[in-house]
Amino acid sequence: QVQLAESGGGLVQPGGSLKLSCAASGIILSINVMGWYRQAPGKERELVAIITSSGTTNYGDSVKGRFTLSRDNAKNTVYLQMNSLKPEDTAVYYCNTFLRELIDGRIRSSDYWGQGTQVTVSS
Repeated sequence: QVQLAESGGGLVQPGGSLKLSCAASGIILSINVMGWYRQAPGKERELVAIITSSGTTNYGDSVKGRFTLSRDNAKNTVYLQMNSLKPEDTAVYYCNTFLRELIDGRIRSSDYWGQGTQVTVSS
């Protein structure tokens, strides 16, 4: 089983910055996709940013130009740098990954979600 450890959420004023981290641990053979989604109260979960194994990134329209997703392959970790934060960025941010892992001697493709980290943008 793979564990996702999220960190970096908190309270920030509009226009400020935060950096989220998500580290995957376990017997991981390869990571196909890894990134972040978010869910605000009363709204559906939406894409923030993801990065593929080839390094291609995909951003949600509302964060393009403000958020940057990067990764450290050696640490199975992704980082989400969030700049120019707005009150509408307030949400619970969830790390997600689709990967290949070794369980009981067998290779398995699996999808994992983190527990979520709260980001609040308010003055």
